[in-house]
Amino acid sequence: MPLIPEEPQIHESVPGSRVAPAAGRSASTPRPVPAPGPRPASPRPAPPRGGTAGSARPGRPGPARGPAVPPQPRPPREAEVAPADSADAAAQIQLIPAPVEGALDAADEAVDLLLDSGRAPGEVLVLTTGEQHPWAAHELSFGEASYWAQHDAGDDVFYAAHDAERAQGRPVVVVAVNGGSDEVVAALLPLAMRRAGALLIVCGDPQRINGLLGASA
Repeated sequence: MPLIPEEPQIHESVPGSRVAPAAGRSASTPRPVPAPGPRPASPRPAPPRGGTAGSARPGRPGPARGPAVPPQPRPPREAEVAPADSADAAAQIQLIPAPVEGALDAADEAVDLLLDSGRAPGEVLVLTTGEQHPWAAHELSFGEASYWAQHDAGDDVFYAAHDAERAQGRPVVVVAVNGGSDEVVAALLPLAMRRAGALLIVCGDPQRINGLLGASA
């Protein structure tokens, strides 16, 4: 399931997994535009210690035939809506072109725009394939207990490495392909897709990402 880069904008209202770069746009400074939602109470805190990182439409009845039949009661609305974790539900995918050295910056900009447009901080998980995000490295310096306590609180953006199995899924997952081997990247992308409830944003080299996805298909 190769991803084709598109204009780096996030459209959560239009499902699909293929996107293409706009002519004349710089790949190093993409500006994804996420779907609107409830405005968070406050902006994402800075990394330093002391704050955390970040209907079913009824069918038309046919003509009456034979004796009249009493109408049946309408089932509850909940019975008409597939659960959010249904196997048929799939997160949308957006690919933001970025070089290895610019993948973290692209991921940070995507997070900022998600929050500015109304995404709650606790709905966002950021994963890296190479070095840890600076926020994660800083918080881990105080010990894993403190670091994972912030993850479990679930009230702010959380940053983790590709091998952080404890990191739980969130509505939006952002992957920064900022290094790591091809094996690491190829293994993380399907995992990130499963963890993303609504939207998966991948920041990295489109040619490399599509190549790895094609090889693992």
